[in-house]
Amino acid sequence: MHHSHYPDSVRNGSRPAFLGLLILTMGLCSGCASEPPLLNSVATGSQPYQSSRHKAAYNRPYKVKGRTYYPMASAVGYKEQGIASWYGYESGNRTSMGTRFRPKDYTAAHKTLPLPCKVRVTNLDNGRSIIVLVNDRGPFKKNRLIDLSHGAAKKIGLNGLAKVKIEYIGG
Repeated sequence: MHHSHYPDSVRNGSRPAFLGLLILTMGLCSGCASEPPLLNSVATGSQPYQSSRHKAAYNRPYKVKGRTYYPMASAVGYKEQGIASWYGYESGNRTSMGTRFRPKDYTAAHKTLPLPCKVRVTNLDNGRSIIVLVNDRGPFKKNRLIDLSHGAAKKIGLNGLAKVKIEYIGG
């Protein structure tokens, strides 16, 4: 009598079926204890788990002058044109994120982009552009798309108001 550690089905010629089943079982179980995938941490350069960022108070819906604004969960692919203004007299005040506002830094305020994120702002009157960190909410005046810090506005030749193009470039 032939003694083997394999079941009868394997000894009788169905070894490929047994190996297939073994490989399938190993494949199914290998995913059981794995870590959850990182959410675009390499592509966006942001924290590995972005969900905590989106739960922050500054990324939740909020109300200004009776209107509710809903911040985006993601700005990937965001492009928009509109009117930019600048602000600089609020020096030392806190941004929506809680950091100090510094007029000379290259920062901006937007009503719905996720905070923080970086966008390229191009002045369509002269073609000059700058990358700014969006770290605040606003502007809340009618027909305004973005508020630039005084330093950023100066860099692209924005005096008062200008038509701009905004493109999301990263988290």
